[in-house]
Amino acid sequence: MVACLLLLLGCEGYFGYRLHVLSDQQEQIKKDYADVNNIAFGLLSVDEWRDQISGIINHQVKHFTLNAKQKGELQTEVQQIIYALINKAEALLNKKPKTLGGKIKKLAIKTFVNEDSIKAKVPALAKSIIAKIDNPENKNKLSTLAMGKFNQAQQSQHIDSSLTAKDSVMNKMYSKYHVSSPDELNNKLDSLLAGIRTTTYDCSFGMLGCVVIVLGFWWVLRKRVALHGTLFIMSLLFAFILLAVGLTASMIEVDCRIGSLDFVLLGEHAVFKNQVLFFQSKSILDVVEVLVKQPAVDSILVGIMILVFSILFPLMKLTSTGIHLLSKRKLAENRVIKYFAFQSGKWSMADVIVIAILMTYIGLNGLLDKQLASLNIKSDTLTLITTNNTALQPGYIIFISFVLFGLILSTILKSITPYDSH
Repeated sequence: MVACLLLLLGCEGYFGYRLHVLSDQQEQIKKDYADVNNIAFGLLSVDEWRDQISGIINHQVKHFTLNAKQKGELQTEVQQIIYALINKAEALLNKKPKTLGGKIKKLAIKTFVNEDSIKAKVPALAKSIIAKIDNPENKNKLSTLAMGKFNQAQQSQHIDSSLTAKDSVMNKMYSKYHVSSPDELNNKLDSLLAGIRTTTYDCSFGMLGCVVIVLGFWWVLRKRVALHGTLFIMSLLFAFILLAVGLTASMIEVDCRIGSLDFVLLGEHAVFKNQVLFFQSKSILDVVEVLVKQPAVDSILVGIMILVFSILFPLMKLTSTGIHLLSKRKLAENRVIKYFAFQSGKWSMADVIVIAILMTYIGLNGLLDKQLASLNIKSDTLTLITTNNTALQPGYIIFISFVLFGLILSTILKSITPYDSH
């Protein structure tokens, strides 16, 4: 029995260690993902908008085309300009010249130039001008000129301070994950997270499987009273591992994003994807640390209460049950040992923490869904889609398992103790 339980304990310890390590890795990768896709470096960055708009204008200028209607309208405008020039020239000619040379020029023009003939050629001339403009070679020249002015205007603008910070973050991430582009980085982070998520749940279920087998031992050996003491002490070791992992592994994760923003400009799409608004991932120990480090006294008191009643009390309870069962009557009947072994349950808040986190998750998830839903927009020119990825993590499953397993062990102890349990 001991050999089997030691093997199971080793398996649970391995699964717990893997879950702890993977939980830390997942939190770090998601923090990196949140840093890379932070809204400050994307949707709220002047440079990102400038780059998007610059790309659209560049494409529009370099690939602009005139349809039949636009050519007709432009030709009409050109004709009007040419007619205006002819009329201006005619008005100048009709002025009375003051010199002999002027009179000779006017007589020559009146004799050899037919104004009606020139005006009749205006439509053909305008059409020829439009054809020249629509020539690919000339369009390239116009595009180069226009983009040169646009780039000159860009360079004269204020440089967004977030650009330098983003470049620093991106270069660090490229080196860390051995990639060379934002899309490649995001794809790799998504792939890593998918693998870690699957493995963490496998480890969680592996730990639960070990505990279920231990409970199976209790059922099978329920009549072997001589083995109950050893089996109980081994069970306490399983409970300690559950508690350690439940306290240190991430329990709840808050992840709010703008999944997609699609803005139509000049007939083209400016798109921002996976813009992270907020991300946090915390274990119970992380929550205690955050609260204790706050300057407000009430936050510190709450942190100390969680530390005492949700961490120290469960530890003392497990330790005291082992001491009570293994020690001689004098120590086993010690008031402190008996109190923590049998009466501290009403002060232990581990089960309260489980309910509190669950209620927090339900309330927070509902609130975020409602608030983010109000930001969703869908129109012909703007599409905004928000996503709420808030979720409970495997650490929560393990902590629940510890609470339930602890309650079962408390019930078992009362039935197997050779001393008074009151």
